[in-house]
Formats: sequence, structure tokens, C-alpha cells
Amino acid sequence: MDIPSFLRRFAPFDDLADEDLAEIVAHCHIEFHPAGATILQQGGEPARQLSVVRTGAVEMLDDGQVLDLLTEGEVFGHASLLSGQAPTLTVRAYEDTIVYLIDEEQARRVLSTRAGLTFVSASLRRRVVRALEGLDPQISDPWQTPVGSLIRRPPVQADPSLPVREAARLMTDQRVSSLLIPGADGAAIVTDRDLRSRVLAAGLTADVTLVEIATSPVITAPAATMVAEVLAMMLERGVHHVPVTDPDGRIVGMVTDTDLMGHERTSPFVLKVDIERSATAEQVVAAARRLPETVAALVDASVDPIDVGHVVGVTIDTLTRRLLQLGIDELGDPPCPWSWVAFGSEARLEQALATDQDNALVIDPGELPFDQVDPYFERLARSVNDRIDDAGIPKCRAGVIASNRLCRDTPAGWGARFERGIREGDWAGGVLGAIGFDVRSIAGPLEPRPVFDDAIRRASGDQHFVRRLTSTTVKEQAPTGFTRAAVIHLPGRTTDMLDLKQGGITLITSIARVYAVLGGATEIRTLQRLRLAATRDLLTEDARLGLEESFRLLWQTRLEHQVRRFRAGEEPDDLLDPRSLGPLARQGLKHAFRTIDQAQSALAGLVGVRR
Repeated sequence: MDIPSFLRRFAPFDDLADEDLAEIVAHCHIEFHPAGATILQQGGEPARQLSVVRTGAVEMLDDGQVLDLLTEGEVFGHASLLSGQAPTLTVRAYEDTIVYLIDEEQARRVLSTRAGLTFVSASLRRRVVRALEGLDPQISDPWQTPVGSLIRRPPVQADPSLPVREAARLMTDQRVSSLLIPGADGAAIVTDRDLRSRVLAAGLTADVTLVEIATSPVITAPAATMVAEVLAMMLERGVHHVPVTDPDGRIVGMVTDTDLMGHERTSPFVLKVDIERSATAEQVVAAARRLPETVAALVDASVDPIDVGHVVGVTIDTLTRRLLQLGIDELGDPPCPWSWVAFGSEARLEQALATDQDNALVIDPGELPFDQVDPYFERLARSVNDRIDDAGIPKCRAGVIASNRLCRDTPAGWGARFERGIREGDWAGGVLGAIGFDVRSIAGPLEPRPVFDDAIRRASGDQHFVRRLTSTTVKEQAPTGFTRAAVIHLPGRTTDMLDLKQGGITLITSIARVYAVLGGATEIRTLQRLRLAATRDLLTEDARLGLEESFRLLWQTRLEHQVRRFRAGEEPDDLLDPRSLGPLARQGLKHAFRTIDQAQSALAGLVGVRR
């Protein structure tokens, strides 16, 4: 392949006019580096040329530690070239490598184009990645490390009036991917992603000031927060930088998603990024099928089981959004506003390896007939539901999936269905059941929350509905204990297996759901619902703590069981053989069962229903 054809395949050359590319090729040289040869030296002479890997590969090293590997078509040397400063990383040939060298004048010309500036901004973060370092060697579980222990330097601050051109140089010089912007109303933050999305992509000039693109207020984490908790927060909020505060609330440093990547391929961030960057549905499915490995690594590291469930939920969100986008790319733009919503555990971000799909579509056709726009959404939904199933998340057996015509409706239609279910008393037995009160929008330009929030608030004022929902919740009972090889249920019934979900976890989520309906609360996560109920004196603090402890124990037992089955080559499920339980586990589970039973009795008494 000739040089122009090769360069045309890669950024920042792919957007150049033919004559500009020809000029670059005319000033291009070819250089060979044997394996192990140093091409650029960290702290050495500045780069005088822009380098493009033609064949082979080069390593990027920071103080001897390999941070990245660049292969065919990838570019290096531009940060040093543009700044005139020493390289911040060493570049070394990983294998026999041929590079194209582009003279400084031509390199600066291409990097000053819009495509070039976008490329430079996008590469800033990659070039300033720092390896996780300095953990106490006695700490065997980095996930349970206080995030403050990862802080190695104060945050790099910048004046709000600083132009982004100077900001990019400052980030490069300081080897950081974000700047903290102090202000009278609190700190703001600017990241390399902001330079790309809010400046370059928006067509602004490099003279725009930081205050014009900064994000405020910033999401912070106290230094004592565990790494796992910060990780879950980053995943949910979609942020890559979190300022860390001391006990007085002062920002003392910054952590990035890179700082938390201690599990390499099984890191949830790596998995999430791989899904987001997949170019085809097949690649998305292949990446998502690594989810069990990620869960296993988190369980091995003793991450809070609730956080593990959160990571699973966020990963499935990412899978869904990417498949939706690929589906839209194939089918064309949707004919009207829409929203893909999740129900049940998917909405609550409380999912394990044994989970299924519970989703639907809210469609606003405007003046168009619904039947005219629905065929598009039926095709889109079928594609997404099928691919999620291929990724190991099966379709709901009750049919709560968006490809089911019953699960596609207008906002008014959904509102009427909720209203009818509440009024006529068939909600608990309907297709959605009580999980309809656990609903969250995952993707789409339409905001459906007001429809569902209004339904929840109306339900809280309907005493007949509240009583029916409570009766259903307290009717199902947890086991009472164990024999050596069986699970004991009332009245004297035994089973060979303990259903950790239906016999424990679902009972607690159902209790929390009733409390949310009682209080007219739109919060959907189980522990937050229980905490809110306690603050409103619907639930005693002791009862809340007991339910929370039981919830965590059941989740931990569930995840450990599912990981064992995964590693044994078996399908993860929720059915645990009681013979596998030791005496402490049996005792803990029996205590959890008693706690659930007491909470159900208290709830029945509060609402005035019989068990």
C-alpha cells in the first residue's frame, strides 16, 4: 500500500484534502527501528517530527513502566513537538518497527486543522495516563482501599480566564488530564474531553476561556471513600475524574478512571469502554460476554455486593445504548421522539449474573398515527432484544421486552395503563406486575419520568391499591431454617434448594417498594428506599439496618454461588444447595430470614392488612 493510501486510513490524516495529503507525503521520510531501540527518551530532546507507525509496534513507558502499546497507524511525538518540551514518556520499539516521519512544518500544519486539533485533544488523555502506584504492599484488596490513598499530588489549578490553548499546554506539561477551576461558588473542572467535545467539536477557537467550558458543580468523594464506591459512582454518572476532599471538604487531589483500573482486562471500566468502542453488533456481544469475568474479579476482591450489582446494571445499560445506536445507524433516524426504559432489577441497577431483560419503549408520535411509526421501533427493539440475549442476558419469560407490542406505547398510553392497573386492582397480576414501579429511562431523547412519577404519586393516595400491594408483598414468606440437606418453609414444607432471589432478595426489594409507594417517593434503588422510609418514620432505624445487613448477606451469598457455577462451566442461577453452607453462613441466613419476617409483619401492621 502506498503512503497516501495508508495515511488516509488514520486520524488526523483521514480528513485532509488530497493536495494537503500530497504535500505531507512529499515531506515524509521512512525510518527503521529494531526491537528494543529507544525512539524518544522521557525527559530528553524534544521531538522534531511527527511519527506514524507503519509496521510493528512501539511501547510508551513512564519511568520504565509500560503504559501503552501503539500499533499500525497510531501517531506519537505530537505533544512534545507542539509544546517544544521534552517527551513526557519514553517511546521504544516493541518489535522491529518502521515509522513514517513527517517534518515539523508539515506536522504543525496538519495538527492545526480542525481534524488535527480534535486528534490532539483526544490523545491528551491517553498520553497522560498514569499507572496505579504506591499502594501499601500489605493491602491485598485494592478495591477496599480508601480513595485518598491514591492521591499523589494536589490538583492542578488554573485561572478561569485562561485560554484553552494554554490549558492544553498546561495539562501536557503537568501530565494531567484535568484542571481544577477555583471559584467563589465552588470549584469547577475542565477535562481533556471537554477540550474535545466543548471546544473542537463545537467549532470554537483555542482562545475561548476555561470558565466558558467548565463543569460545575463537580462531583467529589471524601478521601475515606472506598475505591469500589467511587468506581460505581463514576460508572453511573459517566464521569472520568473525581476530586477527592479532606475531612474539612477541601479538594486535595484528583482521581481518574485510570487510577482505579487495577484489574486490567476484567476492570469494569475496560469492559465498558470496549463495549462503547465496538464497531459492530457482533463485537458488542463478544465484549459483553466478558461480564462474568468482571463480576468474578470483583467478587474475588470482596467488593461490596451491592456495588457489584450496580456495575452489572451499568454495564448492561452500556450494552443496550450501544446496540440501540448501531440499530439506528442501520435503520436510519427514528421517526419521532422515544425512550428505552428498564423495569425491575434492571431499573434498580441491582443485577447479578443470573438476570434477564425487562424493558419497554415509550414513543411520542406527535401528530402521526402510532401504527405508522411503530414498525420502525418494532424492528429496532427486536434487533436490540435479540443481541442482548446473544450477550447472555435472556429475554423476560413474561414478555416484558420492548419487541413485544404490549411493551410499546405512547406517554399517554403508559399513563392510562398505570392508572387502570391501580384503579381496577389488576396491577399485581398484570404483565408488568409490581416491577412497573421500578422504572428508569436508559436511552432516547424523550423524558418519560413524569408519566411514571405521577403514577407512583397517585398510587400512594389510593389506599385500596396500597393494601393490595402490601398484601401481595407480605404473603410470600422467607424460609425459617435448614435441616442438614434441606430448606424449611412454613408450614413444615421443605425444599432441596434455597432460592436466594425469590426466598430473600425479592422479599426485601418488595418491602422497600411498598414503603416507596407509601411515601410517594420516586427513588427506585432498594437501600435508598429503605433509608428514605426510615427518615420519614415509616420504618425504624433498627429495622432498616437489619434489612440492609440481610440484603447484603443475601447478595454476597448469591454472587459467590453464581461465580462458582460460572467457573465450573455451569449456568449461573439463584438455587443454592444448603449442603454447601457452613455453620456461620447458615446462622447468618437464618437471621436474615427472621429479619424479613419481622419487617413483613411490621409493614402489614402499618398498612392494616393481615398476613
